[in-house]
Amino acid sequence: MQALTHSGPGDGRQPRPARLEGSDWWRGAVGYEVYVRSFQDTDGDGVGDLAGVTQRLPYLAELGVDVVWLTPFFSSPGFDHGYDVSDYVGVDPLLGTLDDWDHLAATAKQLGLRLFVDIVPNHTSSHHEWFRQAVADPTGPFRDYYVWADPAADGGPPNNWVSHFGGPAWSMDPGGSGQYYCHLFLPEQPDLNWANPAVMDEFAAIMRFWCDRGADGFRIDVAHGLTKDPALRDNPVLREVHAGMHPMEVFASFQHIHDLHRHETAVLFQQWRTAVADLDAVLVGEMDTRDVDRFAEYVKDRNALHAAFVLQVGLSDWDPEATITTMLEYQAKSNGGTAWEVSNHDQARAVSRYGGGEVGLRRTLALTTLMGAFDGMLFLYQGEELGLPDAVVLGHMEDPMSARNGAGMWSRDVARGPMPWSTDPEKGFTTAPIAWLHTEALPAAFTADHQTDAAHSTWQRYQQLTLLRKRHPMLWQAPFELLEQGPTHLVVGRGSLRVVANLGTEPVAVPAAHVGTVLFESADHSVRVDGAHVWISPECTVVAATATTDAG
Repeated sequence: MQALTHSGPGDGRQPRPARLEGSDWWRGAVGYEVYVRSFQDTDGDGVGDLAGVTQRLPYLAELGVDVVWLTPFFSSPGFDHGYDVSDYVGVDPLLGTLDDWDHLAATAKQLGLRLFVDIVPNHTSSHHEWFRQAVADPTGPFRDYYVWADPAADGGPPNNWVSHFGGPAWSMDPGGSGQYYCHLFLPEQPDLNWANPAVMDEFAAIMRFWCDRGADGFRIDVAHGLTKDPALRDNPVLREVHAGMHPMEVFASFQHIHDLHRHETAVLFQQWRTAVADLDAVLVGEMDTRDVDRFAEYVKDRNALHAAFVLQVGLSDWDPEATITTMLEYQAKSNGGTAWEVSNHDQARAVSRYGGGEVGLRRTLALTTLMGAFDGMLFLYQGEELGLPDAVVLGHMEDPMSARNGAGMWSRDVARGPMPWSTDPEKGFTTAPIAWLHTEALPAAFTADHQTDAAHSTWQRYQQLTLLRKRHPMLWQAPFELLEQGPTHLVVGRGSLRVVANLGTEPVAVPAAHVGTVLFESADHSVRVDGAHVWISPECTVVAATATTDAG
């Protein structure tokens, strides 16, 4: 047997290969979500800003990512930290100016980075001029920009739909018409009526505006929720709702077939694709659906979204058997239109969800490495490359879902703490005495300053992983072959490369022919040779060239 070898430098900063090109560049891309408010503050007000993103772009380029996804920076009253937009073509003064965006876009281009704008089409802010006009003039053209309905027979909301953030998904018209308006989130976030073609026209113009200023694509917030049942029928009840339940539990107590996940949304995405056809913009939907066939319908061909986030896999708790089964189902049905992630700003961080400490980090890296061998894009969430756990919030809750539903309720704030650049006060994130979200200090080992220069750090390992797909495009270009599958492990072939994932708690033996030259391992000492077999350590993933093939 050929002796087991390792290829490439195991530590130290590595040069960035040329950026991905071609119309399908996105299929091999590694993205990075920047939660703008918590990334870098440059003006000392305690809130991150666009200038701060620009300042840190070299860090992201060195990490090896291809795409930077920016959470909303549009004008907003801030009821949901930017996901309540009052002007889609304006920048919130708290976060900067259009000139700041232009400088950011120019710098990104110089560094070979692409930018995705987080667009929010399911709802606007109640402060948006469209909604102000809709309330002021019930017979005017803007009324039909939103979803309105008469009260039920008892005078209450029109149906049993509930808000993600608690309470009914309906509020009474503040203008006194006697009708209710729909809001699947806060009352300050009225839902748009995508049955009205004028709404599509508005968003086509909005996307063109940002592409003309350097955007390369869009992350589409709540993409699965844009169309509603015209008859506004009740959703089926799955379990009884009682007082004290978390809003997420209440929301999960209904089968959302009339307010979300509708077939008409797939038809709508054909219009989105047409709107950006001449812009070369990539459309990636936030798709929180557990129906893989419906998910596939949204990304199935070139008349739909380019890709969508597989939230069912990346945002669940540690469950290797279910994870492998579900990932393979998405892989088989989605025509490569997947965007994989293990964390984002709406969920507890993967390291904490997967067991915490070294166990959580080991599992996170193993699953992320496996995701990188599947079709589609791979996204990291800011701080993931540092192995960050959930933040400990010291001040009051900022997350509106929790702040409006009582003390002691789980909050998404745990994933939104300021980026720990250094051990300076407020983590090098701001010069303000306290950041907008005040969190407990982290040990120096978690800071970017420490990890970028430390051999064998978590950051160094993530850099190796992010560069892997560019150095070995076979990982996403070659046909996907399922060579071996067990309850908690699998072996994937991509041309002459092999990806062996062992997500279980016991070592797994695979034929030695699968592992000749190790290109990447998610943890040190993941591989042991024993005669005709190679043993993969528990909760590790290895990318290798076959024993009969040169690593390239």
